[in-house]
Amino acid sequence: MTTNRQFSLALQALTELKTDTSTPPSKPVAVAPALSAVLAEIGPIPAEALLLGIASDGLPVLLNLYDPHPGPMLIAGDAGSGKTAFLQTMAHSVAQTHEVGEVRFGVITNYPEEWESVTALPHQAGVFAVGRQDAQDFIHSLASWAHANKDTNQCMLLFVDDLESVASLDLQAVRDFRWLLLRGPARRVWPVVTLNAPRYGQVISWLQSFRTRIFGHVASRRVAEALGGDKASVLGQLEPRIQFSLRETTVPRALGGKENWLRFWLPSCDAERHGANGAH
Repeated sequence: MTTNRQFSLALQALTELKTDTSTPPSKPVAVAPALSAVLAEIGPIPAEALLLGIASDGLPVLLNLYDPHPGPMLIAGDAGSGKTAFLQTMAHSVAQTHEVGEVRFGVITNYPEEWESVTALPHQAGVFAVGRQDAQDFIHSLASWAHANKDTNQCMLLFVDDLESVASLDLQAVRDFRWLLLRGPARRVWPVVTLNAPRYGQVISWLQSFRTRIFGHVASRRVAEALGGDKASVLGQLEPRIQFSLRETTVPRALGGKENWLRFWLPSCDAERHGANGAH
């Protein structure tokens, strides 16, 4: 049985457990296949592709780093939904699928201790604590690099673990960050930012900058709809830390395209994280 097939069957089994109400079972503990096993099953990933997860049919969900159209990515969910785990899995996936000259990443976080497992990866440009000068210097250096970047295919990922933390940056860093949200993907700099969903009101002026929004578990329908969810998204049914969902359109809406919700699973990289909890 292939790894992707195991992934599909695991999702099916979890769905059946959730819908079977004849005898209330104890809450199932779903375990996703390891990232390394998933990548081995998928095979080589193109230099321009970044793995986000695995759909329920076993196919990989990929981001084309050479196509700026999706824009910066917002990962929204309740506390404990797996937002930090999502970023960390992306970091480990980069290290396993790309050369340093193709993709690198840097992290800005309130909890640097959660990111100890990535500090040894050659692809990392640094893990910076919010509020420290080096975090602001890193954002400025990325903006400067992006301004000058016209010919290289190398991509930089800017992981910001908690959008609210941007408010604590100085004025120049905020300006640089806004510019990266607007122009970064076209210059090979991809901001990937998490948001504690119930606190969206604290950063509501920033939300319009994110065309691509990936959702983890959001219990409140009101919060989910405020962030772009709808009745079909049922974000409250997502398995925390394992399942995520994004809105996809098969053809442009102007041409009559319909939007669907694509659920996918996050491969497990607990072994690589060495105990990082990623609860935020």
